[in-house]
Amino acid sequence: MRVPIELLSGLANCLLNDTVFEIVKGLMEIQHVTEKHLFQQRLQIINNHAVEIQEMVNTTPIPEQLELKRNILLRRHKEELKQTDMKLVIQLDQKVNDQQDTLEKAGVPGFYVTNKQIEIKVQMYLLDFILRLSKMDIA
Repeated sequence: MRVPIELLSGLANCLLNDTVFEIVKGLMEIQHVTEKHLFQQRLQIINNHAVEIQEMVNTTPIPEQLELKRNILLRRHKEELKQTDMKLVIQLDQKVNDQQDTLEKAGVPGFYVTNKQIEIKVQMYLLDFILRLSKMDIA
């Protein structure tokens, strides 16, 4: 998919001052912090599951019971982790919508709230382009 010349022209015009660069860098920092926080939440659940299994092993003396309880617990943990992952994805999707909204309100061409994969992909390319430009030493 090619980016229309009008979009590129509007984007170039928008990037004449550093405001958009700073907004994009700020959004990127917020995203990194959010991703780390969500990853820590996931790790905490996995750790809680490991502790729960260890407690069950320590309190179940009969081997046959142990295997049955272990299988039940593992199934429950798998479902719990799946539900957690779905919630985390929803939170990440909301973060994308927030970023799109912020960039749209800042007047950055090509940015608007959407859930369409192809449009999000184009926005990601535009963000990458903006970040590359922000790192260039333009005199």
